[in-house]
Amino acid sequence: MSALKAGILTFHRCINYGSYWQARCLTEGIQLRGHEATLIDHDSRRVNLSEWKCAFRPVLPTHVPESDYPIYREKIEKFFKEFDKLPLSPRFDLDQPQTMDYYDVVIVGSDEVWNLHHPWYGGHPFFYGDGIRADHLISYAASYGNYPAASGIDAHWAEKLKNFDHISVRDENSQEIVRNALGIEPVIVLDPCLQFEVHPDDRQDPYQKPYLAVYGHNFTTDYIEKVTNYARRKNLPLISIGYRNDWADEQWMTADPHDFAHFIARAEAVATNFFHGCVFALRNERPFAAEVTSYRSLKVQGLLKTVGASQHLVWEDTGQDVVDTIFSQPLDPAVTRNITAIRKTSDAYLDQALQIKKYSHEHIA
Repeated sequence: MSALKAGILTFHRCINYGSYWQARCLTEGIQLRGHEATLIDHDSRRVNLSEWKCAFRPVLPTHVPESDYPIYREKIEKFFKEFDKLPLSPRFDLDQPQTMDYYDVVIVGSDEVWNLHHPWYGGHPFFYGDGIRADHLISYAASYGNYPAASGIDAHWAEKLKNFDHISVRDENSQEIVRNALGIEPVIVLDPCLQFEVHPDDRQDPYQKPYLAVYGHNFTTDYIEKVTNYARRKNLPLISIGYRNDWADEQWMTADPHDFAHFIARAEAVATNFFHGCVFALRNERPFAAEVTSYRSLKVQGLLKTVGASQHLVWEDTGQDVVDTIFSQPLDPAVTRNITAIRKTSDAYLDQALQIKKYSHEHIA
């Protein structure tokens, strides 16, 4: 089969470790299949301002002191440098897709690309295929994020899903939405950070002693107490990466995506309430305890159910002894076997979806 000109359409400029790595991993995964893959570099002043405002105050509604702004600025600037290194298409205005490059295939996903509740991308038709210049359109690990299946989608959005030749999602909530809208059963595939290899740059580890990684923000008092109790008994410093958590012993708020990947891989255990906190703990087989938040509950619970790791969820009524066991025991080998099996399913989906005919577009300006 001839190499395809493939575009990856996702949220690739978010100031978020998971968003960076899922975009990069999916692009590199398609490249390893022998295709010419780049990230579709859409741009929007409205989106940029919203993203950057959030990046300066990421832990709202918790107060962000002005002294933290320069620290978050340093983190943001590091992300900008990493964005520039990604394999990007020529940039174009998100609201003027007619100026984008033409592709043999565009792959929409991963991330919350179909989340109608997303605070700044939600409801943009481009991620549903409108205006995309390509012969074929497929999704990989697309998600509706915190948009619940019980709300359904109206005929307007259901019709747009028909733009896709093949559809895969990354969680049961998204699967149910598509099933109810189109009457088809989209396959559940792994997030790119679990499906493909993660290749961070070599870095000097700033923490030479064992530590417990903290990734996320606005944890409940109950969860903080349980994590802190465990860390104190084990004499493990709590190090918070990416965000301020004053209950942690140290803050590493300026870490870039490569720092993050190394940091989670070397942690003794991971305390998180983020989806990709779970993903990176899983891919590195690190013990982890995940608290569920309202915004991320569907994603986190869906992921852990899919891979058979729901025992890592921590609730208000979860006992201290259970939390201690979660943090102190190695990842169940059955979880790793489940991930390996789903990788095969994900590979099979991509193999089928990318078996497409390549056309000549020399006549297209």
